[in-house]
This record gives sequence, structure tokens and C-alpha cells, in this order.
Amino acid sequence: MTLSKKLSGVCGAVGLSLFAAMPAWAQEAAAAAAPVPDKGDTAWMMVSTVLVLAMILPGLALFYGGLVRTKNMLSVMTQIGAVAALSMIIWVIYGYTMAFGPDASDGLKPFISSFGKMFLAGITPDTTAATFTDGVVIPEYVFICFQMTFAAITVALVLGSVVERIKFSAVMVFAIVWLTIVYFPIAHMVWAAGGLFFEMGALDFAGGTVVHINAGVSALVACIILGKRIGYPKEPMPPHSLVLTGVGTGLLWVGWFGFNAGSALEANGSAALAMLNTFVATASAGLFWMLAEKFSGHKGSALGFCSGIIAGLVAVTPAAGNSGPFGAIVLGAVASIICFFAVAKLKPMLGYDDSLDAFGIHGIGGMIGAIGTGIVYAPSLGGPGGDDYAIGGQLVTQVLAVLATIVWASIGTAIAIFIAKAITGLRVSPEVEQEGLDLGEHGERAYNY
Repeated sequence: MTLSKKLSGVCGAVGLSLFAAMPAWAQEAAAAAAPVPDKGDTAWMMVSTVLVLAMILPGLALFYGGLVRTKNMLSVMTQIGAVAALSMIIWVIYGYTMAFGPDASDGLKPFISSFGKMFLAGITPDTTAATFTDGVVIPEYVFICFQMTFAAITVALVLGSVVERIKFSAVMVFAIVWLTIVYFPIAHMVWAAGGLFFEMGALDFAGGTVVHINAGVSALVACIILGKRIGYPKEPMPPHSLVLTGVGTGLLWVGWFGFNAGSALEANGSAALAMLNTFVATASAGLFWMLAEKFSGHKGSALGFCSGIIAGLVAVTPAAGNSGPFGAIVLGAVASIICFFAVAKLKPMLGYDDSLDAFGIHGIGGMIGAIGTGIVYAPSLGGPGGDDYAIGGQLVTQVLAVLATIVWASIGTAIAIFIAKAITGLRVSPEVEQEGLDLGEHGERAYNY
């Protein structure tokens, strides 16, 4: 065999080997090009998720529980814990795919995603989240958990208006329907690419519309349909333990850093800004609520301080990463004062029985925060908006998003309440309400003397 033929044979063999190896090389190259989650961002998001869980149990459970009468303490804590647990199960079955799954048809895309990820189909420890923040790479399981806690706390917030008289079975039926037709679609509209409000350019950093307006408006509709507690407003119904409410307030404030700063979805300057704003807006609101009490002829109270803290947290939620610190201080103060008058004046004037002021604080505070975000976003006020930012145009967008959320939540909540009423009867008997829901619904007492 000549030298040339030998070289030709060798080259041919090498060529065949290279050709055969090309698919494997291509797969390796594709794997190398796949986005790799940042370990620091992932760790921060896991911590933020646990902080939001702490807002629910024990934070919200203690905050709401302390505000009711002794005979209903356990019922409130049980309702909150049970709907949170139920939300988590529903979220992984179909809630996540409704809010953040593959695109639905063009007609449905602004309002909901498709069901392509039911039961978390196709998601593995290696898949990464398609978030609304460019450049963020975290495991999809982490994003699922983080958003799951938002769904859980939102439906729990609604219960603040109907406690002390609603059946436990009604709460559970209501939660299933309400999450399905109210929360999941609104979460998609605000935070998913292609969602109605997302495409409008509405600003909602951590849930002013998704969580607070949604829950607050729903709470108002629910308590009106359910009716007043026996004896309201003629009989005094003071909180049975402001100490527990104060502890719950502190836990909510701590957990809210996961809520707000975690919504940056990465450990960066935006998260740091949200963290600072969550400090100062809340501090401002707590103090201004007490000042409002003082100027109204009352003493500055512990309950007032706690209420102001929550009002400030609610108002700064949509603005957490969309405002400078001084804009957040003003936003917290304004929201606190207006929420105070909504609770002290508007509720008695209209006569509805919102037991724990879910609408007066979350609904009103959420509206102020959502609309106010359009103002504090301006760079002239220290916000992160660009030099060409137009307050007027953004305010129109914010108002439209708020109005659409109010309408959607109102209609959806009425449907959910009437379905729960048809299935369960909705309200406990007068005898159980007088005795207390702890014994009447759960067969136990919060305190045994």
C-alpha cells in the first residue's frame, strides 16, 4: 500500500470519528450554554420564601388572632393555617401553570396561562424559571415556592373581614374557588409576560394589586354578603390580646422583607432598595397613625401603632423597588393617615362589618400604594424612573390597573361566596356564634382556665 493511500485511510477514519462524535459535542455545547442558576440569588430566594411563610404562620395568625374575642382565637388561627395549606396543594396542581405556565391562546393570554405545567409537568431540579426580571436565573422550583407563599397569604388576608361568624367548611370551599377565578388570573395579568397589566406597563414590585387590593376588595365584598356579627356595632368587641397582635405585627414586618426585597428575585441593589424602603415607609406609617389618633382626640395606642405598621407595609409593597427612600417615607405617611380615616370614619358611616379591617388597611392602603407608585417612581422624587419618565401617563396606567383589579376581584369574590353558600350554608348558627367558633367549629378552646 502506498504512503498516499495510507494517509487517505487514516484521514478518512479520523473524519468518520469526528462526524460520529459531533452530536455528542453539540449536546455538550448546548448544555454548557444553558443558563446556570446563581447560587447567591438562589440562596436569597429560598430565605425570602421562608420569610413569607413566617408572615402567614405565625405572623398573620397571631395578628388576626389577637384582634378577635377569646372564644374565636383558635378558629382564626385554624382558618389561616388551613387555607394556606390548601393553597399550597392547589398551587402545585394547577395554580402555577395558570399564572406562569406556557402561553395560552391569543384570546386568553392577557388573562391566564395554559395548563401545560399541571402537576408541575416537565419541571426538574435542572429547569430554571422564566421570571419577569431579565437576566435572573434561579431554579424553577424556587420560583414556584416563592410565588406559592404569595397565593397562600393573599387568600388568608381575605378572612380578616369574615372571622367570628363564617363556617370552616365555607372558608375551604371559598378558598378553592377564589384562588382559581380571582388570584391566579390576577397574578398572571400583573407578573407574567403577556399578562394584561404587565403589557400595559403597570408597576407592581411585590403585590400591591395582586395581593393587597385583591384581598382587601374581596374582603369587603365577602363581609357584606355574609352580614354583620351578632351584636355589631352595638356591643363592644375589643381585641382579646393586643400582646399577641403586637407579636404578630413584628413577625409580619420581619417576614415582609422576604415579601418585598425577595421580589427583586436576586440579591442586588434593587433588593437593597426594597429592603430600605420596607424599613422607612413602615416606620413612618406607624408613627403617623398614632399622630392621626392624637389629632382626632384620642390617645396614641398600641393597636394604632400596629395598624399603622401594616398600612405602611401594604402601601410600600408595589413601590418597594420603585421608589427612593424619601418617597417611601411620604407614601407610608399618606397611606397611614388615609387608612386611619377609612377605619375610624368610613366603616362606621357605611355600616359594613369588616371584622379586622382587611379592606380599610389592605384595600385602601393597596390602592394608595399602587397609584402612589406612579408618582414616587419619578427620578425627580428620587425614584428609579428614567429621565424621560412621564408621571401623567404612568398614573393613568396605574389607575386603570387598580380599577380593573377592583372589578375582577369584586365579581370573582361574589361568585366564590355564593358557591360556598350553596354548598355549606356559609354562616354558623346563632348558637355557635354566641358560644364561639373555637368550641362550635373545632371542639377546643384557646385558653383553658
